[in-house]
Amino acid sequence: MTWATYVPATKRIAGLGANPIEFVHHYLGVTAINLLLLTLAVTPAAQIFQQPFFGQYRRLIGLFSFFYAFLHLATYVALDQFFDWHSILTDILKRPYISIGVLAIISMLPLAITSTSGGVKRLGASKWRQLHRLSYIAGFAACLHFFLMQKGFQIEPIIYFIILISLLLYRLIKSQFLKK
Repeated sequence: MTWATYVPATKRIAGLGANPIEFVHHYLGVTAINLLLLTLAVTPAAQIFQQPFFGQYRRLIGLFSFFYAFLHLATYVALDQFFDWHSILTDILKRPYISIGVLAIISMLPLAITSTSGGVKRLGASKWRQLHRLSYIAGFAACLHFFLMQKGFQIEPIIYFIILISLLLYRLIKSQFLKK
């Protein structure tokens, strides 16, 4: 049973539909994926357009992506499950799309923690770059999470996968040309 079941239609929040919690939850998740893909697109865009200043915004966009993903998780925990940890754990184990969503946010956590200049200094540039390759896993897990949670055929998650694969292929092809 959801919150909207108990609230008469005349009392529902205008513009958010019959289930405002679901609307906010979906909005936060889609925004997190959009920002994550935008973060992954910064380097290719900077290289293609030969504008290195794009790179200075990558960390900020990545942190916003984590922030929205965290809010997405928080709405699930607080507003959808009401901090019922047993129910949350059962959902994680029973529903693959939730397990994959948890993997996405867990893989983003070390990226957010080490995104400061101090994080780069403590880890060293080489290890920091290796760690931040987790963003590829986070992107794949986020897109898969979104794809699996959709009911029926939906084009939107497929578009996200196409964008992600394009960005990863660009990086792969670029790295292969650099080796030669």
